Amino acid sequence: MKAASSLAMALLLCAGSAGAQQTYRWTDAKGIVHFSDQPPPASEGRKVEAKAAGSATADASLPYALAAAVRNAPVTLYTGRACAVCDQGRALLLARGIPFTEKTVSSNDDIAKLAQAGSDGQLPLLLVGRTPLIGFDSAAWQGALSDAAYPSENILPANYQQVAATPAAPPRGPSPEAAARAAARADAADAARRQAPPPPPAPAFRF
Repeated sequence: MKAASSLAMALLLCAGSAGAQQTYRWTDAKGIVHFSDQPPPASEGRKVEAKAAGSATADASLPYALAAAVRNAPVTLYTGRACAVCDQGRALLLARGIPFTEKTVSSNDDIAKLAQAGSDGQLPLLLVGRTPLIGFDSAAWQGALSDAAYPSENILPANYQQVAATPAAPPRGPSPEAAARAAARADAADAARRQAPPPPPAPAFRF
């Protein structure tokens, strides 16, 4: 009952991490392609392909300034169901062209992750790098994004696709104890099959 109450409270409080490792691919003035975990010098051009596993920038060719901001201060948005201010926050990020990772909060495990990220139970929670912004405040969000060197206007490529939202706490698999019990049951069933007497031979019919 207490856990269910905590979940309901967090979802009613909608108010008005570490960055992923990235690899940069770029071509210098001589036509040589480079792969590095560091962005290219500014003199080498304004565009660079930034790839990051499990982030909103995966497989997207981003302008250099935007790719640098994503690397230095990745943006994560925590949202809930039926949360109007969460929708407003998401719309702001999309309108400004901010690549971001969205984490949904709908279970007690998600609530625990939300607290670890820096929220006091309110949604939405915006992380710009390590800076948490609790609740939606358009001016505060815009200021934090500008402080993190995100462009003030949308410069995302036309073919950019935002990564789908995922639960804040990924589904947990079986515990080691449960897995061990299941393996023991499977071994016992296999041993029983091996020890069972063979079936009697089929009767021979003579015509």
